[in-house]
Amino acid sequence: MSMFAGATLLASALLGANPASARQADVPAEFGSDWHDPVTAAPPVTAPDTRSCEVTLAEAQFRDFTPYRGTYTPPDGCGDRWSKVVLRLDGKVKGRQYDRLGHVSVGGVEIFRTSTPQPSPDGIAWSVEKDVTRYSDTLRERGDVEMLIGNVVDDTYTGIIDVKVTLTFHTGRPASTPDQVLPLTDGTLTTPRNSERVVAEVYATGSGGGCEEYWYLTVPDSAPYSCQAADGPNREVQIKVDGQLAGVAAPFPHVWTGGWSNPFLWYVVPGPRAFDVRPIEYDLTPFAGLLNDGRPHDIQVSVAGLPEGRPGWSAPVNILVWQDEGRAHVTGALTAHRDRGLTNSSAHTPGSEHRLDTESAHALTVAGYVDTSHGRVSTTVRRSLAHTSVHRWTDGETMDALDATWRDDESVTVDGRGPASTTRTQRTYTMDGTTTLGTDDRLRTVLTLGDRASAETTRDGRRTAWSRLDDTYAGDATWTVNVPRDQRHAVGTSSERYRLYGSDAPGGCYDRRLATAQGILTDDHRTC
Repeated sequence: MSMFAGATLLASALLGANPASARQADVPAEFGSDWHDPVTAAPPVTAPDTRSCEVTLAEAQFRDFTPYRGTYTPPDGCGDRWSKVVLRLDGKVKGRQYDRLGHVSVGGVEIFRTSTPQPSPDGIAWSVEKDVTRYSDTLRERGDVEMLIGNVVDDTYTGIIDVKVTLTFHTGRPASTPDQVLPLTDGTLTTPRNSERVVAEVYATGSGGGCEEYWYLTVPDSAPYSCQAADGPNREVQIKVDGQLAGVAAPFPHVWTGGWSNPFLWYVVPGPRAFDVRPIEYDLTPFAGLLNDGRPHDIQVSVAGLPEGRPGWSAPVNILVWQDEGRAHVTGALTAHRDRGLTNSSAHTPGSEHRLDTESAHALTVAGYVDTSHGRVSTTVRRSLAHTSVHRWTDGETMDALDATWRDDESVTVDGRGPASTTRTQRTYTMDGTTTLGTDDRLRTVLTLGDRASAETTRDGRRTAWSRLDDTYAGDATWTVNVPRDQRHAVGTSSERYRLYGSDAPGGCYDRRLATAQGILTDDHRTC
C-alpha cells in the first residue's frame, strides 16, 4: 500500500489549546468514538498585563470552498501603536472529515496559515494563538478580510468546520515592527524609495492530496514507485528579484493530521508546525538599493524540483519594509552575488526492497549596501542548504520507509553605525518513519519528527541574544484498513516534547512533555 493510500486533502493545521494539566484516566483497549481535544506542547503566546481590546476578525462555518469575506475595523480605545497583537482561532467539528488547509488575510496580507484536525464522531474543539504584531501596519487600517478552510460536506463526510477568529490588541510600549507590509499579488513589487531594510516572507506548503503532499517520498522516473519526479525528492523554495536568485530555503516537511496513511497518529497531538504554518523568511536588504528606484520589480517564488505542471504547492508572499525617516530616497547597490548552484543526486538500488539514496546541497551569498541618513549600512546574507535521505520500499509498497534530514543554515551580517552585528541561525528538520501493511490488512506506522533550531546574535564579539529549540514528536499507531470505521480496532501512542531556551523562551526556559494512548492524554508535564 502506498504512503498515499488513504491520504486525501490534507492541510497545515492549527496550534491546539494547551490544557492546564493532564487528567488521569483509564486508557481503553482501543480508540473509541471520542478522544481528547487536540493539544500541542508549544508555549502559549505571552502578552503584557496591560489594557487590551478585542476585535472579531471572522466567524464562519465552512462546508465547501466558499471563502468568508468581511471587513476589518481597527479597535477603539487602544490607540494605533500596540505592544503585542495576538490572533486566536477557536474551532469545533464533529462527525467524519478530512484535514483541511486554511488561511486568513487582511487587506490582501496573509497573516495566518493553518489546517484542521480530524474530528471524532462525538466532536472535538481546539484553539490556536499566533503573535501577529509584525502586521501592525496592516492592522492600523480598515481592510477586507478573507478566510477560507476549503471543505467538502456530503452524506459520507459530515464534518462542518465551525470557527471564530479574534485579534487582541495590547497597549503598552509599542513593539518595533515594519513600517509597511506589502502583499505580493501580481508578482511585482514597488517599494517606498526610502526603504532601508526589506524582508520577504513566504507561506510555502506542499499539500492538496497528490504527490506533493509527500514530496519528500517522490522518486526519479526510472524507479518503480507510485509518485515520481524527474529530480527525485529534493525541493527548494527559491525567490528571485528581476530574474536573479535572491534567496534559497529548505521547505519544512509538514505532516498533516491524516499523514502517513494513519490519522490515529494525530488525533490528539499533531506533528510539529501542523497547527501553525510559519513563513520562510528571506532578507532582501542587499537588493534594497535596486528596489528603491521607484519602478516595479519582478519578484518570483518557485519550488525547485517540482515537476513542470504538477500542482500541490502554495506560496503566498508578503514584503516587510523598514523605512528611513530622515531621507526621501535611499540609494545603494548590490556588491556581491555568489551562487554555488544546486547539486542534487538520487541513486536507486533495485531489489526485493528498493532503496533510494538522495543528497543535495546549495549555497548562496548576496551582499549590498544602502546610504541612509545615518550613514552607509552594508548587509551580507549567507545561506546554505543540505538534504540527505534514504527511502526504502517493497514491491506493492506494503513497506514504505524514510529516514531524512534537512539543514538550512543562515547568517546575516549588518555593518553600519557602530560594530557589525551578525545573526546566525541553524535549522534542522528530521523525519524517520516506516509504514507496513500486513496480510491481515493491519496498517502500522512508526514515526519520529524533529524541528530544531539554534540562533545567536553577536556584536563586537559579544553575544547579545540566543535561542535553542527542540520540538520532537514520536508516534506508533495501527489500524485495520478497508473496513467500516467501527471495525478498525485502532490502537496508538504518541508523544511530544517541546524545549525552548534563551531569549525567545518565557523566562528563558520552557520545557513541556505530552503523551497519549488510544486518544487519552496520559501525561502533561512541564519543567522550568
